[in-house]
Amino acid sequence: MSPLSPRRMTVTEVGEFLRGPPAGFSVETIGSDHRVHSDDDTNLVLIDDFQSCSGKITFQNSLGRKVKMRNLWEYSRVRQSLLTKRIYLLVTACDQTPSVTKKKPRDLRAGMQYVVSIDSSDPFLKWQMERGLDRTISSVAGESYWVDIDIVEALETWTAEHPMRTEPVWRDASFTLRYESDALFDFPHWFGFSKRTFMARHFIFPIYICPMYYRTPG
Repeated sequence: MSPLSPRRMTVTEVGEFLRGPPAGFSVETIGSDHRVHSDDDTNLVLIDDFQSCSGKITFQNSLGRKVKMRNLWEYSRVRQSLLTKRIYLLVTACDQTPSVTKKKPRDLRAGMQYVVSIDSSDPFLKWQMERGLDRTISSVAGESYWVDIDIVEALETWTAEHPMRTEPVWRDASFTLRYESDALFDFPHWFGFSKRTFMARHFIFPIYICPMYYRTPG
């Protein structure tokens, strides 16, 4: 199987997604706005509300691009979804060499938005995601932290397999897991051990782990 076969990853322009939603999705049109409903049992949507040229688009069951977790139960639930469901994320393709004199190509416009889906239950991708999450937990146990999961490299590979007339620069191609522990018990922070940045790079998912910081009260 190709590293980025349709089963593992798809990239769909927003308008096309709304006109023909994939299995497990339905679109409700209210005036110029759109509400997108999804099946939570199979899909994990991480898309914030956004404005398009056709109106406001809301993914009703989305957790948003930044997922907050406050305890082990919430973390376990999010982790299970990340390892078993198809993940949906909104990204933007920008023209690498924009021109003010030439007409932009049809298949790429500056700021064009796409819905990317990733099958995290695929054994290869699941292994990478699980490995990155495990390394995070072992590195920042007891601390508040956030994890940025970046798919730019995967999108660049997809672009190489699906050439466009100009090479895009992918923006907003990540989502964040944010774990907030009680600052009073964040001992690594108080003893000065939280000033660290961890980075685990994988073929599809470069995962960046950064500690959070608190100000001392008063």
